[in-house]
Amino acid sequence: MFSKSCEYGIRASIYIAKQSLKERKVSQMEIANAIASPVAFTAKILQKLTKTNVLRSNKGPNGGFFLDQKDLDDVKLWDVIVAIDGDGLLEDCMLGLRKCNTFKPCPLHNSFVKIRAEIRETLEGTSLRFLAEEVSDGISFLKR
Repeated sequence: MFSKSCEYGIRASIYIAKQSLKERKVSQMEIANAIASPVAFTAKILQKLTKTNVLRSNKGPNGGFFLDQKDLDDVKLWDVIVAIDGDGLLEDCMLGLRKCNTFKPCPLHNSFVKIRAEIRETLEGTSLRFLAEEVSDGISFLKR
């Protein structure tokens, strides 16, 4: 359903949110280790997420990646997905047709309208705080 980059981005965001609940900033190396992702790949994902204001980062000896307490509630799973994969999950044709829309629907278009609305509602309604609170303290959930 999501690209590999997006899957790692979601896991990284949850890990950072979990640490932010403890008011900790985390390094890209720590994040990569926690989610079992290559460091260089993780760096590119984190750069994308900070550029789109999904995550925050500070440089220097006390720096790292983090979320403000307000951001934990405001940043939704949908924000992470759009930052990395775009909104194609809910906008593109399920059959890959270029001109599929309400006025020129593909054979599956109308069947997926309700499903897409429910997916959007779930993704837009799920905060990083909720996900961070649901993850076990052992972080095992974030690794494959």
